[in-house]
Amino acid sequence: MAAETLSEQILRENATVFEAMVNHRFVEDIVMERLSPQVFERYLVYEGAFVETAISIFAFAAAKAETIEQKRWLIAVLDALANQQIAYFERIFAERNIDPGTYDLNVAEVEAFRTGMLDIARNGGFLDTVAAMFAAEWMYWTWSERAARSSFADPHLKEWVEMHADDEFAAQAKWLKQELDVAGDALEASERKRLSAIFGRAQQLEIAFHDAAYV
Repeated sequence: MAAETLSEQILRENATVFEAMVNHRFVEDIVMERLSPQVFERYLVYEGAFVETAISIFAFAAAKAETIEQKRWLIAVLDALANQQIAYFERIFAERNIDPGTYDLNVAEVEAFRTGMLDIARNGGFLDTVAAMFAAEWMYWTWSERAARSSFADPHLKEWVEMHADDEFAAQAKWLKQELDVAGDALEASERKRLSAIFGRAQQLEIAFHDAAYV
């Protein structure tokens, strides 16, 4: 019987919190075609601000990566965040007449997500960031694949979901998974457990972050 990979261990040990996030009220409202414009727009503002933080998170990962192949991949991720995702938010805010400055970004759950994820990248090693972002991106890809089969009255919501269900985003989620699995073969059990806990912590932060869109 093949040994359990690190990503398999992480997903098994965090199955409960992962399922709670991919079946979050926010996700179910999208799938059931009942997400209110107000909740979606509040989420967009919070998420747009976090994408800027994600640039710093992946920059830390690039700086701490051990191989040029890892650095090249992460540089491409940084380019996509800065020039595709940020551009999406800028365009959507303009088209929906959203002024992000009128929203409170100091909501406890939003700030906890930003600072919690950034602290993992700043204070931890390369694999710490990989584990945290694997939590975020594997989760988004998982629920977006399901949600993409829904009907969308809101074209901006449709675009957002499809962006996270497409092959490019899937490749990024799978790259993070592979990085964990390659490194995991040489890790002690205690280190594998520590990385699994980072995944779980990131997932809890994600749940609270998505809760905040309804406050």
